[in-house]
Amino acid sequence: MKEFILIFRNASAENGYLATPEDMAAEMPQWQAWIGNIALQGKLISTAPVQYDAKVVHHGGEITGTPYKEANTVLVSGYLICKAENMEEAQSWAKDCPILKYPESSVEIRPLIQFPLN
Repeated sequence: MKEFILIFRNASAENGYLATPEDMAAEMPQWQAWIGNIALQGKLISTAPVQYDAKVVHHGGEITGTPYKEANTVLVSGYLICKAENMEEAQSWAKDCPILKYPESSVEIRPLIQFPLN
């Protein structure tokens, strides 16, 4: 079995997420059911939303105090690390991710590489 990271991206406002705390609370049952399905299969490693506030350290040591956003204000809002038989299994889970209800959202799936132990 391989490990994959699912990276959740969504549109944001200028200084915060578009979704309000009330929106997030209302959506929690969908997220719990989706994550719970992966967990019940024994394939969940970890998951967490990402706080909006950030520091970015650039080459040369410059530090900025805003999260990195793509040109269209889309940024990483969370992640899930799981075990899956293959990319297709991870894709099948991603297709049902609750974040995809938002027009600018996406789930990026990337296989994780194990560091050599020697």
